[in-house]
Amino acid sequence: MDDKRMEKKKVTLQDIADALNITRSAVSKALNDHPKMSKKTKEAVNNMAKELSYKPNQLAAALRKGKSKLIGVIVPAANITFFSSVIRGLEESVNNAGYSVILTQSHDSEEKEKEIIDTLIETRVDGVVAALGLNTKDYSHFAKLKEERIPLVFFDRIIKNFGVSTVQIDDFKGAYDAVAHLIENGCKRIAHLGGLQHLVLYRNRLEGYKAALKDHGIEYHSELVQLSDLHHEDGRIATQRMLELDNAPDGIFCSSDYAAVGALQVARENGKDVPNDIKIVGFSNEPFTSFLDPDISSVDQSSVIMGHKSGELILSNVMSSSSEIKEQNVVLKPTLMIRKSSKIFL
Repeated sequence: MDDKRMEKKKVTLQDIADALNITRSAVSKALNDHPKMSKKTKEAVNNMAKELSYKPNQLAAALRKGKSKLIGVIVPAANITFFSSVIRGLEESVNNAGYSVILTQSHDSEEKEKEIIDTLIETRVDGVVAALGLNTKDYSHFAKLKEERIPLVFFDRIIKNFGVSTVQIDDFKGAYDAVAHLIENGCKRIAHLGGLQHLVLYRNRLEGYKAALKDHGIEYHSELVQLSDLHHEDGRIATQRMLELDNAPDGIFCSSDYAAVGALQVARENGKDVPNDIKIVGFSNEPFTSFLDPDISSVDQSSVIMGHKSGELILSNVMSSSSEIKEQNVVLKPTLMIRKSSKIFL
């Protein structure tokens, strides 16, 4: 056989068969150690497969058994540390069970999500793990997965009462603890930079903020709540508005670390000392929060554990002998990481 021609294309079972002048079926049986194939033929086939650097098509083999061994993952953005950490934990779980991950990014676009879902269905993934995009309000594309009997797990940004498994942090408690911490450190007028309220997690964080104020005898003021996409620039704009109020806040609880960085910058640009004049707490515990001066207090979301749990839940369905999809809802405990932005250390 022409070696140069072989180098230009992937080696197939037919190539091995042609090299040995036997049938493709015989090659397949020999490689799969079929009992009816002679030891001599098996050795010849395996030696030729090694010589030609043959690599079996694992996907095709898996599909013949009714499984692709692939898990589709949809995240808004893989370059955000929270999501990349969840992916790490998820991969650790599914890889150990012999499954691989197809990673996709929605870029917070509902239309992009729809395209991804169609592609994953066509790819015949065994299951999907997803976090909703910021702009997703129609969930019909996720219903397609249910129609196709493809197990689905939501994490962090979930759809409530959708009949699928979910993994999330206790966002209410995370917000409550952050605001209670600000109050315990002397704050009496606390602003909240919150997220879009069609998303469950941001509704829960707003409710946690309100509950902490109420339980500590502090009146809620709607002008101290600013809702946005919570990007860095959103944090800057919202904080500037707050500082221009006749009675400016002495504390800010942000539902995103990116918004918290914007808040810190604007506070300092306006001559405010952080934490003496105004204290700030973020949410997610992104690595950069500990590199700033002052470093920013933040609610840790146990992202790697969230990934592990998401992986365990999707595997419990895709590996189940039952056709019935199980619904489980996991709520993880948040941890407040206290740093200099919200507490004066003596």
